[in-house]
Amino acid sequence: MSLIMDLYLWVTAALLALLVPDCLAATRPNFVLLFADDLGYGDLGFSGHPSSLTPNLDRLAANGLRFTDFYVTSPVCSPSRASLLTGRYQTRSGIYPGVLYPGSRGGLPLNETTIAEVLKPLGYATAIMGKWHLGYGANGTYLPTRQGFDHYLGIPYSHDMGPCQNLTCFPPDVKCFGYCDQGVVTVPLMSLDTIIQQPVDFVNLDDAYRDFATRFIRTAAEAQQPFFLYYPSHHTHYPQFAGWKSVGRSLRGPFGDSLLEFDSTIGDILQTLDETGVLKNTLVFFTSDNGPELMRMSRGGNSGLLKCGKGTTYEGGMREPAIAYWPGVIKPGVTHSLSSTLDILPTFAKLAGAPLPKVQLDGVEMTDILFNHGPGKREAMFFYPTDPSEKYSVFAVRWGKYKAHYYTRGATHSGTTPDKDCSVFAFLRQHDPPLLFDLESDPSENYNLTLKNFPEWATVQNKIQDLKAAFEASMEFGESEIGKGTDPTLEPCCNPECSPKPKCCQCGTVGY
Repeated sequence: MSLIMDLYLWVTAALLALLVPDCLAATRPNFVLLFADDLGYGDLGFSGHPSSLTPNLDRLAANGLRFTDFYVTSPVCSPSRASLLTGRYQTRSGIYPGVLYPGSRGGLPLNETTIAEVLKPLGYATAIMGKWHLGYGANGTYLPTRQGFDHYLGIPYSHDMGPCQNLTCFPPDVKCFGYCDQGVVTVPLMSLDTIIQQPVDFVNLDDAYRDFATRFIRTAAEAQQPFFLYYPSHHTHYPQFAGWKSVGRSLRGPFGDSLLEFDSTIGDILQTLDETGVLKNTLVFFTSDNGPELMRMSRGGNSGLLKCGKGTTYEGGMREPAIAYWPGVIKPGVTHSLSSTLDILPTFAKLAGAPLPKVQLDGVEMTDILFNHGPGKREAMFFYPTDPSEKYSVFAVRWGKYKAHYYTRGATHSGTTPDKDCSVFAFLRQHDPPLLFDLESDPSENYNLTLKNFPEWATVQNKIQDLKAAFEASMEFGESEIGKGTDPTLEPCCNPECSPKPKCCQCGTVGY
């Protein structure tokens, strides 16, 4: 009798496990998406950095599912963010080459469907706080409020895209390091479609984000409304900044204080989720947009044992730390399954029970990885440079544990390292046959596999070539939004009729 009962309980448990994703979709889980900026594979406490102070991210890693082989689609900001929100390579949406600027005419096309637009028809409250960087445009055409987000507090592009030499980045009055971009308006802080501060007050910015997140989560929880909160942080992009709660607290200087402030804001979000009773019905996902800006040296992050960093298609430029955390639902552990930011939209859609956009998606849902620690559905990852083109197509392809480089090139962003392959003076180089690396035994991409030292060389190269050819045949390049150029009159100004611009665009900031 005991054996029969044990068998019954085992079968029941197994059936419930199979039904978990469908049940979760029916109850409409909440989603919190945490997105760091210019953060390297080796920058966090849980990844072994000796002086980074990241207690909340370390807790997520210890109690969640940590990804070791997680990739973004571009080694720079705007295209990486476009792919995250749409589940499509940036080449399809036109967010290339490079990044968008304050006066860019283009932006993420309004006919692209974001995660917010997938969830909103199901009754989700949607909010974003932080760095948008997918366009501003004429009269705010490309702001997140036009892309499915109900609530928005943040900077519409990168916070170094405006004069910063006279701004305070650390209290009491430590000026920002460097000069940032000159000849444009100072960086604005926006609420919905309105500029509420220009230039932004960096010292108190994360306090404003904490308050925003707390109000948003509490309001949704009280209304028993499912929600999606997207927090694309400015940390740890240059110039680093932090407020009173974090300044001087890390052993890592300005970069460490900036990272600690990001971690502290994450801690506040987790606390609010817990206090409102929604933590156990919330999937929290963390990753970053691209690798570290090594040209900034100690102020620019660390890619750990990975090669090069921002701006390159080496591992350090596009392989990122990632964590999925959902207490009571996702078992703690580590997965080596190949995954990408492309996969977040289809995953959220499946869990929420939302239909997928009727377009060519490049992402695959990750529920097998999340719930079963399984291998997942992603077969390959394709690496585009900062300036993708149909002429050169993808620079590299990863299949399983192997990565083939068809082209390599260094980048300004990854200069100052001893590795000459990372420098901007490492010009474009074609490899025929492609360089081939086993990323499990050689994650630093040091030892090229050849027919002499790897008997399966031809089999692997042929498989990767077939995957590359099939992908390229499916790729339709969208019109380049960045190629539409810039217009200074489109730069956001809180006092649009003032003169002379851009200097006169100031409001709402103490001392201005």
